[in-house]
Amino acid sequence: MRTTTAPRLTQTLPPGPASTALWQMLQWVGRPLAFMEECAQQYGDLFTVRLGNLGQLVFCSHPQGIEKIFTADPKQMDAGRNNSVLLPLLGNASLILLDGKPHQRQRQLLMPPFHGERMRTYHSLVAEITEEIAALWSVGQSVDVREAMQAISLNVILKAVFGVSDSERYQDLQQLLPTFLDLTGSPAGASLLFIKGLQKDWGAWSPWGRFVRMRSHLDHLLYQEIADRRSHSEGGTDILSLMLAAEDEAGNPMTDLELRDELVTLLLAGHETTASALTWALYWIHFLPEVRDKLVTELATADLDDAKSILRLPYLNAVCSETLRIYPIAPITAPRTTHVPMSIMGHRMPAGTTVAPCIYLTHHRPDLYPRPHEFRPERFIERQFSPYEYLPFGGSNRRCLGMTFALFEMKLVLTTLLTRSQFQLPHPHPLKPVRRGVTLAPPSQLKLIVAHSS
Repeated sequence: MRTTTAPRLTQTLPPGPASTALWQMLQWVGRPLAFMEECAQQYGDLFTVRLGNLGQLVFCSHPQGIEKIFTADPKQMDAGRNNSVLLPLLGNASLILLDGKPHQRQRQLLMPPFHGERMRTYHSLVAEITEEIAALWSVGQSVDVREAMQAISLNVILKAVFGVSDSERYQDLQQLLPTFLDLTGSPAGASLLFIKGLQKDWGAWSPWGRFVRMRSHLDHLLYQEIADRRSHSEGGTDILSLMLAAEDEAGNPMTDLELRDELVTLLLAGHETTASALTWALYWIHFLPEVRDKLVTELATADLDDAKSILRLPYLNAVCSETLRIYPIAPITAPRTTHVPMSIMGHRMPAGTTVAPCIYLTHHRPDLYPRPHEFRPERFIERQFSPYEYLPFGGSNRRCLGMTFALFEMKLVLTTLLTRSQFQLPHPHPLKPVRRGVTLAPPSQLKLIVAHSS
């Protein structure tokens, strides 16, 4: 049973496993859910882990502690440097790796394309791409769900970012990105990011050598696109055009390097994470027939040509929310390193302590979510949860900038698929997440059979 009352004030970090830092890192990479659950069961709401070269982290899964972290003065802690595991993928100028004023500047420059009002412009785009992919399926066909959702989300993010789909460069990106992500897709591949000792380029045949060369190819394509857009600026409405037009308070636009790193961040994060969420949603909808029946009934009441009508559907929203609760894509949100001492639930954290709000463990607290391992969308209709109890996109100044876009895409893709086709889950057995890079994803063997298609 977890501790729910604050312990007596101490001058030490919370307890945690005594095993070596290397062994804890291997547990974190290879069996993250079990590792977190075992630590929470033994040590409670706050525990300290040592993750190899990532250093020492204090995991926090109590809303009271998470509120303290999220509401602290951002000037008193850094978060970007703790995402250094993503540096080889995203680059130094990525919003995710920045702190302080550079982070604030970049976030302000990137906000316009993801403003809530702009989401309506993507309605037809998402629906059309989903229809195009689904039109390739025939009745009786076994569909690889994750592969299909990756195809949809990749095309959506590419067209939303670049606005075109017939150029040779676009086609190259469409083929390159999934292969690039697959290099770190398995637990063994993810080790390339988590364990710096493996980052050795021994040639094109070596794992890191393949990674470096593929990243170089990706950079070449992106810098070409940036150069072309700068020389032929036409004031487009796609995300890249808006990024090129954005200026900070001093009137300075983003540099080519900043644009490259933010484009990679958008392409990789916006593609992979949404595909995983959609795959889980389709799994749960068909694993639990009562959920599917209730959702299909609700969708029949919506005006499918009106995005607002779809976004207002309460049960669809609840299904998406529960999908992101039970198996959040990120197990933790951006760890923060304190510049000053901080007290969290009775523990006096010295300056230099890195604290990590734990999304997965918070979402599985039985005092917040009774029977937390059950998929039950109704819990999001019965009550509202605070930003410290439900945090699939992180929180505070580190909340995912693409949250609105991701939820919008989830709802439209599910609506389009479930109103044009019927599916069956051929082997309805429980599935558990697997490590995919720095995220948690559905296993690749998930299939759905097309039972009917309009």
